[in-house]
Amino acid sequence: MSARPQRIGGDIGGTKTLLALAEAATPGAPPGMLFQRRYASREFACFEDCLARFLADARATGLPAAPAAACFGVAGPVEGNRAQLTYLPWFMDGAALGASLGGPVRLVNDFAAAAAGLASLGADALTCLQPGQPTADGVRVVVGAGTGLGVAALVSRAEGWQTLSGEGGHVGFAPRNPLQAELWRWMYDQNVRVTTEHLLSGPGLVAIHRFLLARSGGGPEQALQAAADTAAAVGRHALETPGSLADQALDIFVDIYGAFAGDLALTFLPRAGLYLAGGIAGRILPRLQAGRFQAAFNNQDGHRRLTRDIPVHVVTTPDLGLLGALALADEAARGG
Repeated sequence: MSARPQRIGGDIGGTKTLLALAEAATPGAPPGMLFQRRYASREFACFEDCLARFLADARATGLPAAPAAACFGVAGPVEGNRAQLTYLPWFMDGAALGASLGGPVRLVNDFAAAAAGLASLGADALTCLQPGQPTADGVRVVVGAGTGLGVAALVSRAEGWQTLSGEGGHVGFAPRNPLQAELWRWMYDQNVRVTTEHLLSGPGLVAIHRFLLARSGGGPEQALQAAADTAAAVGRHALETPGSLADQALDIFVDIYGAFAGDLALTFLPRAGLYLAGGIAGRILPRLQAGRFQAAFNNQDGHRRLTRDIPVHVVTTPDLGLLGALALADEAARGG
């Protein structure tokens, strides 16, 4: 085994937690993965319990599991190296975790980690939806729907890429047609403020399907709403049953995804690329490639020339945030 010091990276979400132990990366090379595990987040009362399980699992294989630094991308806002996860009752304190591990621990928003992971991707981890007119520098944007909706941007600087992260998924939802306006009203009656994340996420796909059921008076697809993993059940039915309400729900979902990504393209003009990440994009890749996404993305009235020049890619690896967290762990070890 290499003598390079170890790092821990983590992608911490409301549904799953991905953790990896890796050797410190050499410049321009991906991290040398030593051990990786996926855990169901809700099986643990707190992150510390999940981390303890991971370290025990790693040591059971004979690894020393003594990291010099760690970085965890978390699904929620990070302030002062502390974070309260949006969809879990987990509070994470980077300083306390660092004292326990014996090295610096950095907490970042999960899409800041995803943005940092773009540099580690090879061409085989990307599927192009729109080639555009790419530039080597400028701005990149990563957006992804999963349990929630994340957004981050990367800005090219002389010293490298600077990440801009926030809570862009919580911006207000803007309907694009009468059916979406009807959906907005239906959601408004339940939520008061309708955010894009309310519709562009796993729970959002479920909500769109429930709206169509209510609009049509119910029917046999009502049973999908009782599935243990409702979003997965609706998604599978949509792909397997053309013309079903689930199929229509997925079409609406893709339209909203394309429109929101197009709005981000106008906001940032990411000529270095806009990247779709998150857990859903890879599962519905054929639907994203079928044309609806691009049509909604480029439906910008007098500004469609701008969006047509933006390269759009789907990230097909589930490890994007994990790769970024490991890169940021290297920075933390160097005092960055």
